[in-house]
Amino acid sequence: MTTSLPPLSAALVQINATVGDLAGNVALIEQACRRAHAAGARLVVTPELSLTGYPPEDLLLRPAFMQACAEQVLALASRLADCEGLHVVLGHPSAWEEADALRSRSVSLPRRFNSASVIAGGQVRACYHKRELPNYQVFDERRYFATGRDVGQSAVVVEVAGWRVGLLICEDAWFEEPAAAAKAAGAQLLCVLNASPFHIDKHGEREARMSNRAAKVGLPLLYAHLVGGQDEVVFDGASFAVDAQGAVCARAPSFEPAELLLSVAHGGRVSGPLAPLPSVEEQVWKALVMGVRDYVGKNGFPGALIGLSGGVDSALVLAVAVDALGADRVRAVMMPSPYTADISWIDARDMVARLGVRYDEIAITPMFDRFREALAPQFQGLAEDTTEENIQARIRGTLLMALSNKTGSIVLTTGNKSEMATGYCTLYGDMAGGFAVIKDVAKTLVYRLCRWKNGQATPRADGSVGPWIPERIIERAPSAELRPDQKDQDSLPPYDVLDAILARYMEEDQSIEDIVAAGFERADVEKITRLIKINEYKRRQSPVGIRITHRAFGRDWRYPITSRFRA
Repeated sequence: MTTSLPPLSAALVQINATVGDLAGNVALIEQACRRAHAAGARLVVTPELSLTGYPPEDLLLRPAFMQACAEQVLALASRLADCEGLHVVLGHPSAWEEADALRSRSVSLPRRFNSASVIAGGQVRACYHKRELPNYQVFDERRYFATGRDVGQSAVVVEVAGWRVGLLICEDAWFEEPAAAAKAAGAQLLCVLNASPFHIDKHGEREARMSNRAAKVGLPLLYAHLVGGQDEVVFDGASFAVDAQGAVCARAPSFEPAELLLSVAHGGRVSGPLAPLPSVEEQVWKALVMGVRDYVGKNGFPGALIGLSGGVDSALVLAVAVDALGADRVRAVMMPSPYTADISWIDARDMVARLGVRYDEIAITPMFDRFREALAPQFQGLAEDTTEENIQARIRGTLLMALSNKTGSIVLTTGNKSEMATGYCTLYGDMAGGFAVIKDVAKTLVYRLCRWKNGQATPRADGSVGPWIPERIIERAPSAELRPDQKDQDSLPPYDVLDAILARYMEEDQSIEDIVAAGFERADVEKITRLIKINEYKRRQSPVGIRITHRAFGRDWRYPITSRFRA
């Protein structure tokens, strides 16, 4: 760098984009850019595909969608033309020959790219195409995009207020070559546009990688990240900046829209606010809250319905829903059976009183009796078993879905990851609903989240401050209450054992022999892994749910239903 370079005022804008809402996303970007410009910023960096939201998936295959994207890029450039000296790095999909297309408004679509365009003075000044396309975990970019290398592109470097700024998009910065190419082309600062789905402690991984990248090339690095929920994935924001030595010098808040204002100075120094990073429990809580709020809000549901049982899973889902939507948009329904314990009624009523949500009780015993009467001739001579248990769950599912149809509110299911893994759930019963809030939350983490939330100074419906979840709900032994004196551990290993085996087998791809060698009982390992395999057909029919680990039962779990592989 030369000593003559003045400090560069920049802003990283983390917006909560909605997939497909091009005009709405452009409005959010324009508002953020104008605020940043008024605060003195001359460089604004938006997240990856901020124009469309991420991931737009097969919308990208529709020519009309690509045409609309090209038009909105031009529209944004025109609307920001009055922001003197402002350069905006915009994430959007584009088609080859888009340089001519954006000028002429005639778009041909032989190939698509994940792109970053520099907008200034009412024009598109440059366009960079992502070079490294991820195809692992939840990513499927090679289905949709060509790489910039396919059209001979190397680095794109633009001048902003005397600084030469190199562009990278997400995965590009995880590899050495794209950043090195930008430096070789004269870059004095790297800007990275990102849409990196959240999982626990992902922020630490991102910051470590970007710190290493900045230090290796000796350049400061600005990392603009998306925020918000999109179907099963959540983006946590926490955009940040790293100096030329690799130190994280500034960070935006997590799980909320923000503009991070920065100053980049001679020597690769960067200064700006440094928001703290949340604990694991706070990360997961905020991810669940954001996932529910955005799924319900972006899809236009007026509210949410929850089947409340007096157990810890439904208590957690109820607390998350109230935090996400407000008590006035949440309704809890208790549906006691002949096997529902008195304390379940008492604790459910206690919790809804603390939260102030609408609460109804619909006894299912009369309906259950009628089902058994109707089926008695068919079941003659056969002992009662899980069939009768499942009938109770399916009656409850029918009632909740009827209320959902009548009111328009979405049913939030309450099954956790441990149950989804082992099939400890009922198709068309407790799996019935529209969104599975804790589908990726193991049972042991359910308890941690409940205790964490109860430890916060949280206002309750009566104006007092105190725990939302009655302590007895957390302390009592878990039970589906579908037969007399039933406990989960009657048919499952203890949850600390189950969850540890599940994490090793499902999230870390360890073999049965590896897990046994780690000290687990072979009988437990073989039972749990068998249950995981034979219940894939159930998971395929479950609602979409929020991903909070690096391996969830969703986009990044694609196992065959019919399979004889057992290792």
